[in-house]
Amino acid sequence: MSVTSTVEENHRKNPSSSPVEEKKKRRWVFWDRRWRRLDYVKFSASFIVHSLALLAPFYFTWSALWVTFLFYTIGGLGITVSYHRNLAHRSFKVPKWLEYLLAYCALLAIQGDPIDWVSTHRYHHQFTDSERDPHSPKEGFWFSHLLWIYDSAYLVSKCGKRANVEDLKRQWFYRFLQKTVMFHILGLGLILFYLGGMSFVTWGMGVGAALEVHVTCLINSLCHIWGSRTWKTNDTSRNVWWLSVFSFGESWHNNHHAFESSARQGLEWWQIDISWYIVRFLEIIGLATDVKVPTEAQRRRMAIVR
Repeated sequence: MSVTSTVEENHRKNPSSSPVEEKKKRRWVFWDRRWRRLDYVKFSASFIVHSLALLAPFYFTWSALWVTFLFYTIGGLGITVSYHRNLAHRSFKVPKWLEYLLAYCALLAIQGDPIDWVSTHRYHHQFTDSERDPHSPKEGFWFSHLLWIYDSAYLVSKCGKRANVEDLKRQWFYRFLQKTVMFHILGLGLILFYLGGMSFVTWGMGVGAALEVHVTCLINSLCHIWGSRTWKTNDTSRNVWWLSVFSFGESWHNNHHAFESSARQGLEWWQIDISWYIVRFLEIIGLATDVKVPTEAQRRRMAIVR
């Protein structure tokens, strides 16, 4: 039974409540629903990552700590530079070989394939803070932080299917990653186990991946609840300064919602944005082109007058 039909059936049983109210109630229900295979896959992957993180202290080595750093940095920058700024917002262009390499680094962060990730993010910007926002903060901190990931039927009922990523679907590489994502993750696990046993696996795919996924999720949750606002946006986006280093510049979230297509999110000299530094370096050496940043006129128009 689809989400829509379930809502309609509940409305017939209780005419005093509207379908919208029923949908609001359903968002909080984690267990009383039909789970899809994709939901089980995503929940299992999350459970394994967090379980490995809990086992990590029993396999500590200094070399494993370096694996955590590398895993977090490479995967995290893959998410921010590739999935987010390059693919989701097209804020700069790079040669295809580099675009695909960056996207592959993001894939190894265990946050899904490019088509899935980019589609959800584009829907977030299209429907920010509304009933159709995939991870609206109005539905609660934990829903916007993590729980939305495990309910694909609810996401489809709000946003529809992946119709907003035709540019990625037309490319064989992204279709290939979508169909084979689990094999790449399993392959990475085998490589880490071969190089350093359970020590590398738990500290890389456990601690490194868990830290990165929660930092990414904090952009969806915390950065719409707490922080400062500099720009007049029609949403709850906030800038969270202390998260900027750990998120590689993604937590300048009010900046981002004000200028979505900007490759630079730390717009002031003191706003740390490591992802922007990488894009700027690629531009200097001639690999990044059509790099978008807000003009002074755009900044004046969007600024909050204090």
